[in-house]
Amino acid sequence: MLASLRATLPAGLAYEIVFVDDGSTDGTRAWLKTLATDPVIRVVLHEENLGYAAANNSGAAVARGEFLVLLNNDLILTPGWLEPLLAAHRAYGPRAGLVGNLQVDAAGGALDHAGIFINLKGKPEHRRTPPLASRLSPLPLPHRRVVAVTGACVTVRRDLWEKLGGFDSAYVNGCEDVDLCLRAADAGRINLVALGSVVRHHISSSPGRKLRDEANTRRLVLRWHDTLARHAARLWCRDHLATYLRDPRDFPDPALARAAFFYALHLRATPPAGALAGMTKNLAAELGRWQRILP
Repeated sequence: MLASLRATLPAGLAYEIVFVDDGSTDGTRAWLKTLATDPVIRVVLHEENLGYAAANNSGAAVARGEFLVLLNNDLILTPGWLEPLLAAHRAYGPRAGLVGNLQVDAAGGALDHAGIFINLKGKPEHRRTPPLASRLSPLPLPHRRVVAVTGACVTVRRDLWEKLGGFDSAYVNGCEDVDLCLRAADAGRINLVALGSVVRHHISSSPGRKLRDEANTRRLVLRWHDTLARHAARLWCRDHLATYLRDPRDFPDPALARAAFFYALHLRATPPAGALAGMTKNLAAELGRWQRILP
């Protein structure tokens, strides 16, 4: 990752590199000592593993730049990855929230991340297809608005990070990035994917990465229940229409069908009450499942 970072940073950029060692025991600390003479590198050492959120918070606390660029250590950075991220910040100025990018699986090359959406269960999920608008447009689109982006490679202004208080370390290796994006949106900011930026990612390569996924998602849902229902409402409308479209006479509520149709096509500003009720039901099912399987 460091070699690809050095090779792809724009010429003339003022930067620092902050490594956070989160209680490693595999020889990483010895390797970090070999970087001690590099004036742009700083190292933060944790005596025990505190998790992804706390580790990034420690690195951000000592950073001095205008922008924070959070990078997982299992990335391979490609030429031109940073410039579109900064360009999105310039385009949106003080309205910009967190800006992520396209990420492809380092092993097979498949697109793994083009932003995060909220699925029919009310849970965050990576979008793994390019935006339809970018596929139809004759010109490349610079960015798209999204609910959230992954923290594996993301940029945020340091003043916004500090205003939001960084990651919530109560999340343990999951959902802390989505939570931060939702807090940014709640503060009036717009989260974006810079479509001209692509990195390769060895996905979830850290041992134990998925062990707390259910508990983390439950915490996210309990905190953002109504927001998640609202973000998934358009998807619910499309699913509802697809379910009954084969025979419109089967629609249990024609008025809801009409409202769902207009909302699904972005011709209605607010989600139908029936869609929100449907998502509330879906979220209740997940909360009930978590009550049965989690302590």
